[in-house]
Amino acid sequence: MKIQWLQHVAFEGLGRIAGWAAENGCRVTGSRMFDGDAPPPVANLDMLVIMGGPMSVNDEVAYPWLVGEKRFISQAIQAGKMVLGICLGAQLIASVAGARIRPADHKEIGWFAVEKTRAARNAAVGCALADKSEVFHWHGETFDLPHGAVHLARSRVCENQAFAMGQHIVGLQYHLETTPESVSAMIQHCRHELVKAPYVQTATDMQSQPDRFYALNLEMDRLLDYFLSIHRTHKKQPINHRIVREG
Repeated sequence: MKIQWLQHVAFEGLGRIAGWAAENGCRVTGSRMFDGDAPPPVANLDMLVIMGGPMSVNDEVAYPWLVGEKRFISQAIQAGKMVLGICLGAQLIASVAGARIRPADHKEIGWFAVEKTRAARNAAVGCALADKSEVFHWHGETFDLPHGAVHLARSRVCENQAFAMGQHIVGLQYHLETTPESVSAMIQHCRHELVKAPYVQTATDMQSQPDRFYALNLEMDRLLDYFLSIHRTHKKQPINHRIVREG
């Protein structure tokens, strides 16, 4: 399986996704969008992975490369490619599909529980998600659900934590790919966001229980296994997706 990933800042990498890809013989290529890299033709990939970043999808003036990235994501979706968006990546998918991206009621930074919705139990991807799990968050914005999307998960303070569009497209507001190294990098570069707030943990709290990463990454593996099974089953039968853009 050929995976193309989009990176928005140098300190947010693939985390556990890189290890899973190597273990499963996947070919991985990446584009550093913030450095002006041009993604490859959509025909050259089987799966698109869109990572996180501290910017907003609405910051096209400050980050003009977001315009071209949204266009590329739209092309990938319309070509029937598998797409996984994480944090900013999920917001980009939602934005491309015509949904609103807005400030959340509370920033969530650290380890907080999410639970699977009832609708997720009937979705194809639902089997890959835990009924309830403690996951890693670092976000201050959230998305409205795209039209026709299945609501997959919620947290105590953020209703829309994950969604699916058909079988091939999944957006996660939270991070399953996070490793101890990637948390350290986020803390190093975004420490200014660790202010006293109800759902913002300290750097010490975020790093105090390294065993949490094992369960987190197991769920990441299950989700990637789901995509791999889709690829093996449907690699000769691409599915086209119609998306609706704002405006």
